[in-house]
Amino acid sequence: MSGYNTEVKHKEKLFHVQTQDKGRGANYIESTIYRSGRVLTSKKNFYTSFLSSKNLGEKIQQIIKEQHNTVIIEIKKGKFDHL
Repeated sequence: MSGYNTEVKHKEKLFHVQTQDKGRGANYIESTIYRSGRVLTSKKNFYTSFLSSKNLGEKIQQIIKEQHNTVIIEIKKGKFDHL
């Protein structure tokens, strides 16, 4: 499993974003958003449509990076302020 961990400060609150590939048995990438050690929400993105791809590893890494960056942007735009 591979992924990213990033701390994001928004409106004086610190969020932690963890995005990782859950592995070939699960076939999805999950981003989890934490604040003060508590899980606020998570986002799953299945990659089953790419399983037969010759460059599956590269595709998974691309999806992980894009999903992680999207969640960070959403935090900065206030999407999770209500949680």
